[in-house]
Amino acid sequence: MPVVASIGTTHPFGTTGLLVELTALRTLGVRSVAVIAGVSAQDAAHVYARTALDPATIARQFDALATADVDACSVGALLDAPSVRAVAAGVADLAVPVVCDPVIAASGGDRLADDATVAELRTSLFPHCALITPNLDEAGLLIGAQLRTLDDVRAALGALLALGPRAVLVTGGHLTGDPCDVFADGSRVLELRAPRIPGTLRGTGSLLGAAIAARLAHGDELDTAIAIAREFVRARIASGTPFAGMRVAY
Repeated sequence: MPVVASIGTTHPFGTTGLLVELTALRTLGVRSVAVIAGVSAQDAAHVYARTALDPATIARQFDALATADVDACSVGALLDAPSVRAVAAGVADLAVPVVCDPVIAASGGDRLADDATVAELRTSLFPHCALITPNLDEAGLLIGAQLRTLDDVRAALGALLALGPRAVLVTGGHLTGDPCDVFADGSRVLELRAPRIPGTLRGTGSLLGAAIAARLAHGDELDTAIAIAREFVRARIASGTPFAGMRVAY
């Protein structure tokens, strides 16, 4: 069975981040292992506290996975620059496909990653990534621009690729009208459209990154992995249930 390492920050409710990824990966036909890089205290509306683990502890977790034969990595929220550097070193040593959902703010709007952390994502982690999957706000923060329209996204693709990932998928759930995710890898641009599903869901970015990593671990090409993962997330949105003031996948 393929193995996916989920790397990121805990959420007390397990509705997004590391914990929901571990749940999702078990339904996606892979064995899940984890590197905890941070711990957060948050609910549906606010982030009350966040603490990054020290780099040495993060590094030792990667060392402990040496016999796991990891096939792909899914990276989520990272909370400070030193933890980003530690994760970048860990995934570089694994030398497997890395999918990064660059979580900068929680759904309620509170920041999880400060400017120094965002800068470290750009310089240290993204060059090791097969794919980054920012939403509109995250993509804008990464390149210092405001993205609101599909034309804005198209214009931003070159700057996002210049940060070092082999490909980028800007998720378009926040666009007006039906969502359109935009993929680019330096040689082509694909606009992936689908009818909007009513309602919201917490943790869609985590679910998408984990599902893409799962399919890459199975040996799929990136296009196929993205297509399957998008349908997986759409199914979770359609079947979401209320919990603690949120609509959640599990």
